[in-house]
Amino acid sequence: MPDERLCIVQVSTYDHCGGAERVAYNLFEALAGCGHDSWLAVGRRRRPHPRVRVIPNHRTLNPWSAFWWGVHQWLQPWYGRSTICRRACQWSHRLASPGSWLDDRRGREVFRFPGTWRIPLLPGRPPDVIHCHNLHGRYFDMRALPPLSASTCVILTLHDLWPLTGHCAHALACERWLTGCGRCPDLAAYPALRRDDTAGNWRRKRDIYARSRLNVATPSRWLMEQVRRSMLAPAVVSSRVIPNGVDLDVFHRGERAEARHRLGLPGGHAVLLFTGYRARRNGWKDYDTLRSAVRAVAERRLGRPVLFVVLGESGDPEPLAEGQIRFVPFVDDPRVVADYYRSADLYVHAARADTFPNTVLESLACGTPVVATAVGGIPEQVRSLAAGDAACGGSVVATGLLTPPGDPVAMAAAIGRLLGDEPLRRRLGDAAAADARSRFGLDRQVQAYLDWYQELRSGSGRANPAADSAAVRGRRVTAESAAGRSSSK
Repeated sequence: MPDERLCIVQVSTYDHCGGAERVAYNLFEALAGCGHDSWLAVGRRRRPHPRVRVIPNHRTLNPWSAFWWGVHQWLQPWYGRSTICRRACQWSHRLASPGSWLDDRRGREVFRFPGTWRIPLLPGRPPDVIHCHNLHGRYFDMRALPPLSASTCVILTLHDLWPLTGHCAHALACERWLTGCGRCPDLAAYPALRRDDTAGNWRRKRDIYARSRLNVATPSRWLMEQVRRSMLAPAVVSSRVIPNGVDLDVFHRGERAEARHRLGLPGGHAVLLFTGYRARRNGWKDYDTLRSAVRAVAERRLGRPVLFVVLGESGDPEPLAEGQIRFVPFVDDPRVVADYYRSADLYVHAARADTFPNTVLESLACGTPVVATAVGGIPEQVRSLAAGDAACGGSVVATGLLTPPGDPVAMAAAIGRLLGDEPLRRRLGDAAAADARSRFGLDRQVQAYLDWYQELRSGSGRANPAADSAAVRGRRVTAESAAGRSSSK
């Protein structure tokens, strides 16, 4: 048991889903394992757990809304069976929350989730820390941040750019989020909007942050730099760059032949792996670049067939010049996922935008070299082998190769270089596993957050109040000046 038992509530969209949800769940479980009073508050729960609580947005509604939400939930099993059932579901949803429906029609981000104010009550005693992760996903009322942060220590870990923008999770090349959004070039980007009220959404967030005191964490230095340039900066009381961690008891080196045998993969192929939920339809990933690069590699006739495994996607196999693209549906068991990493010669990862993908860390931990696009925080994960480095001589500390985004020719060249040099590939794999152990273990991430929790609880992690207020006022003036420049254009 720890010397000082903390009550900590992680806040997340789901208990089990993508990378951000996995980070929140891993912290929740690890903190409980350390003897702390650990809870997870979620918008939607997929598995029963006594310490995972659904934020009671529906139970706190008025009788009218509660009745129509009940009807909506009752109709859910029939949603896809007929047009009548689908429309009945849609109308029950609108009747349950007409304000949310109007916000949708106007292009406003929906913040009407009254259960958010009850998060401090979910553990049964006041929490020492409320640790928020992704707040998009229609479950959290951003307007609760000022009162929550006034009464409780609130940490916000960013996993994407959504807290900084007028609606999108990744801004790609657009920098309108720096000066107030508006005239959005891609309303369909997740989370999608019907109409362009991105400037209004940006101002609402700015005004909420102006009344909040938040402790902000990011997994990468790249994302922290975006925070410092954004309208969130005035709310930041303290900040940390804490890389995501992976469970090294699950993701570790193993025999490639044994992993392929367990998965039913051929032993004589060059196996390339990409992992991503709905990889072909994910707008932030770049499956087209991957597919083109892999096809180019297969056409070189390397002396053995190429098997490109896309984990997290369904579909019929596609033939290559010499080999195959095979789609494997989403796998929930992390030990099976680890076998896929161990079975691969290379992990390949193309993205248009990415923050700090767990899949890259998991591959490194399994000793599989990575070829990836140099976007977001990925260059902080992969130590890239320079183009002029000797293939077999000298000390290799690199863990993979980085290529420019959207460049299938460069990615094919990087894949071909590593597939054609087994000694180099083996040494990169050794370096990858060692680097993951030294930088990306889950225990390191948990300890970094625990140390921060303790500092914040004791007050030692906070700046001098007078100096802090001056710094906050200065950042607020900067943010308001930027907004003023935007509105005058």
